[in-house]
Parts: sequence; C-alpha cells; structure tokens
Amino acid sequence: MNTIAIIEKCYKKDTELYNILISHSTDVMNKAVSMAENHAELNIDIDFVKEAAMLHDIGIFLTHAPSIKCYGMHDYICHGYLGREILDKLGYPKHALVCERHTGTGLTLQQIISENLPLPHREMVPVSMEEQIICFADCFYSKTRLGEEKSVDKIRKSISKHGRKSVEQFDKWCEMFL
Repeated sequence: MNTIAIIEKCYKKDTELYNILISHSTDVMNKAVSMAENHAELNIDIDFVKEAAMLHDIGIFLTHAPSIKCYGMHDYICHGYLGREILDKLGYPKHALVCERHTGTGLTLQQIISENLPLPHREMVPVSMEEQIICFADCFYSKTRLGEEKSVDKIRKSISKHGRKSVEQFDKWCEMFL
C-alpha cells in the first residue's frame, strides 16, 4: 500500500495542510511502531500500524479547522467517520475503522448521544490492538504543535475533561504500551 499516493488523492502535495497532515501522521506512526516493537508479546501487525497511522486523519480536509488550514463544512470531530467513508470507498475497510475509532480514547454511542455530537449513532471505540495503539499514539501529538510530544500528565489532564472513563482507558493503555 502506498499511503502517500492515497493521501494525495485528497490533498494537494506541498500545501500547508498536506505538510501538517504528513508531519502529524508520521509522528503518530513512529510512536505507535516504536511501542509495538517494544511489545512483541502483543503480536501487533506493524505493517498495518504503519499504514493505518499514516491514514488515520485523512478526513480532516472536510472539516472546518482554520488553525490547521482546514476549510471544509463539517465540525472537526467528524473527521474520523468522514475518513472512514473515504477509505471504505477506496476498498480499505480495516484502515477505515482506525479513522473512525481514533478520536480521543474512542467515542461510545452513549457519549455521542448524551453530548449531542454531530456523529452517526454507533460505537466509535478502538477494538483491535492495532486500533488501540494508534489511538493511544495519537494522544501524544497535536496538529498545531508539530513535532512536540505531549507528556503523559498533560494528556491525562486534557482527557479528564471527557470523563473518568476516558482517563481510565488512557491509563490502561499506558500500562499496556509504555
């Protein structure tokens, strides 16, 4: 799979948004691969992690997030399911699930409904080990401070605004992957 060629179906090469996406995705990929390599006992498919980590944010261009040069029509939180739609159409259903399930520590149907999020009403929580490690690695990097890895404490504090279960899931991943 040529992930760059797939990205270039949606993004014009060497634009600010393209460079933001590639930089962020590369950081997430490197973190996820490093953790996977350090935990051979988990039997994580590293090739899949490399591909899916590079593609996990492919839907951001369809959202409105001017700080990262996205001028689409959808709320930023929609980028996961929009990315899923893109990759499903291209014939990559497993990679598509990573897109949909990587937001925060995942979004439950209950959260989507109770917070009235503009998302399809379904579970969007990472299931496979590969989905989980990419979701976890993504927590360490933003698209506004490229190349800067956040500390575990900073992530935990940020995630705490989404409730106790999000923090518990993050802490579980810390034990599993760090």
